[in-house]
Amino acid sequence: MMWPASGLLTFHRRVQDSHLLSLPQLTHLIPAVGKFHLAAHVPSCFAKFSLNFVQGAGQLVWEILETLWSEFNKVSAIARSMSKAHRAEVYDDHMRDSNWKKLVGMGV
Repeated sequence: MMWPASGLLTFHRRVQDSHLLSLPQLTHLIPAVGKFHLAAHVPSCFAKFSLNFVQGAGQLVWEILETLWSEFNKVSAIARSMSKAHRAEVYDDHMRDSNWKKLVGMGV
């Protein structure tokens, strides 16, 4: 199933009207909603917009920030009393550590 034609037409019109955006003429867009976000939609959206039904769509884990919230909760209590700059450094270090662990764990 596809988006209503009016939705795709509106999107294409906005791209055409923009001075900063362009699409190759042969671009074929397939509207879909990411798995994490799809759960918050009404059930009828699943069959229309699930990536499960898009041929060739890849499925990744840890791709979006929302999935890292539980990890941030581990340091949020400590960082709460820090200055803004120190808190940003702690969060950056925490994310770097998380990304490093994902990198070295790829393929395992």
